[in-house]
Amino acid sequence: MTSSNDTAVLRVAGRPVGRYVARPELPARLSPRPHLHPVTTLAGTAVTELGPADHAHHLGVGVAVPDVEGFNFWGGRTYVRDQGPTELDNHGSQRHVTFQLRDPDGFVEELRWVAAGGELLRERRTVAATELTDRAWALDLTFSLTNVTGSPLSIGSPATNGRPGAAYGGFFWRARKEAAAPEVFTADAEGEAAVHGRRADWLALAGAGWTLVFAGATGRTRRDPWFVRTEEYPGVGSSLACDERLPIPPGETVVRRIVTVVADGRLGRDAAASLVRKAVSP
Repeated sequence: MTSSNDTAVLRVAGRPVGRYVARPELPARLSPRPHLHPVTTLAGTAVTELGPADHAHHLGVGVAVPDVEGFNFWGGRTYVRDQGPTELDNHGSQRHVTFQLRDPDGFVEELRWVAAGGELLRERRTVAATELTDRAWALDLTFSLTNVTGSPLSIGSPATNGRPGAAYGGFFWRARKEAAAPEVFTADAEGEAAVHGRRADWLALAGAGWTLVFAGATGRTRRDPWFVRTEEYPGVGSSLACDERLPIPPGETVVRRIVTVVADGRLGRDAAASLVRKAVSP
């Protein structure tokens, strides 16, 4: 991994596959936060977007939460119960503190989640890139969020605030938008309506010449439902707060791990499952 104070380039088998921006210069309403963009396949096909016209606050790959005790760490408007999406002056930011470890294929980073009330969360983020085959690699991202306020706080989503089907918040990958919507499938279902809001060991998003396969690898007892969009825009994320708010008591930590296979070509179910098994194995 080559790096500067503000950016880092992930490499797999000597090829650059992802650029990490630790200190992005963005307006407050986008909830500034470190992110990966561009992320590419081994053949060089870009599979992320940054600030697209349809959602300017979608920033490649990262961690974004629309409601931490009422503060917006997602960007854009805030969903207000009985009112709908509303422009509020409630945006927080994720601030890079330090890289605790840097290796050629990844890093460990410390971040502060800061809003008007001060620091709410302290995050430890671990990112690693691993070669799987000559046409596929894996991005392994773990984030640990610790409540540093001394008071109880909770994470919410538009769904917990009254908007059905919008339980986004957590890991989020904004994929590239193409002329045709990507296909989405799991081991036993396919199509946005069939996979959105449901739990699955893995979920694949297949575009024109590329496939992303997402696996929630934290453990079965803490596996979140998937948030999926294909028709409106291509994006996949985890849902930290699906049916109810996620409490984080003072000093407690929430941990999630997502492993994403980044492959050239369009994978079928068997190939996707095989690569996921290889990517998440110890």
